[in-house]
Amino acid sequence: MTRLRFNAQPARGFTLLELLVVMVIIGLLAGYVGPKLFGQIGKSETKVTRAQIDALQKSLDQYRIDIGRYPSTQQGLGVLVQRPADEARWQGPYLAKAVPLDPWGRPYLYRAPGQHGEYDLYSLGRDGAAGGEGSDADITSW
Repeated sequence: MTRLRFNAQPARGFTLLELLVVMVIIGLLAGYVGPKLFGQIGKSETKVTRAQIDALQKSLDQYRIDIGRYPSTQQGLGVLVQRPADEARWQGPYLAKAVPLDPWGRPYLYRAPGQHGEYDLYSLGRDGAAGGEGSDADITSW
């Protein structure tokens, strides 16, 4: 005669109900924390852009001290890194590395003479279009 053995230990694992409760809790936490976290990311990109514009302004000022004027729009920011052929008084490079892109991967816009001063240096923000609000707003040197 064969004896049936019953295991006294219950099966291990989670029930479907327990898994659903945990997933709902994780979803609620993500819904609450996610927007706050992504809002901070937009603020940090704006802060990085302001810091880079400030560093570029200092480099432009050093260039002006050496040359006697700011670079023209045609020369652009590239003269801060590479000597122009027609500038004998160039003492650069004025930046340790290449001219950075803004945090959204686009080049900074430079215009000299500027509409707001001797030069205009700016980024069009996250949306890449003039104007905007919040993280889409333009970040300028003036």
